[in-house]
Amino acid sequence: MKYLRYALLAVVLVLCVTVALANREPVTLALWPDTVTAFLGFGYAVTLPLFAIVGLAAGLGLLLGLVWEWLRERGQRVEAKKNRRELDRLRADTNPAPAPAAANTAAPRDRVLAILDDKEP
Repeated sequence: MKYLRYALLAVVLVLCVTVALANREPVTLALWPDTVTAFLGFGYAVTLPLFAIVGLAAGLGLLLGLVWEWLRERGQRVEAKKNRRELDRLRADTNPAPAPAAANTAAPRDRVLAILDDKEP
């Protein structure tokens, strides 16, 4: 199974390198269109290879999706923690403390009865 995973990762790596080599042309990524930049008087533009822009967009999408899901599942984590605390409390309440051993102070009538008395919980 480990070799199958490595083979799949190798195929994905080869595909990513192939796409990167096919898309090396520089692309200018601007914050605003030229008309808005002229109107506002400022703007920001960066020139990067196309594969870098696509890779950064995919990575940013994955990161935002992970954060979104983590925040969305917060209520479930809080409820699970509350239920775990309640279960621990109930388990502690249902397990009474063991009876003291001094309760069997009477002398046993027989050696067999003494052995049986020692083995009882």
